Amino acid sequence: MSFFRRPDYKSDATLFIEQLKADKPGLEQSQRQGRSLLWDKAIDRGFQAEAETARVPQQSYVYQTGSDHS
Repeated sequence: MSFFRRPDYKSDATLFIEQLKADKPGLEQSQRQGRSLLWDKAIDRGFQAEAETARVPQQSYVYQTGSDHS
């Protein structure tokens, strides 16, 4: 062991998270389930390509409704 070695430091945030995980063992699993509901989705590449080709370019002035600018 080195003479200059400091004791292991843990921040307040790290201690809080470790205590929270110890108090609620199923926390990480429920977080993964929540993430899968919103973010982890299979992407339909065919539909995505169709949506890209169907995109209408935006006009330079957004509030202009037609080409009849008098």
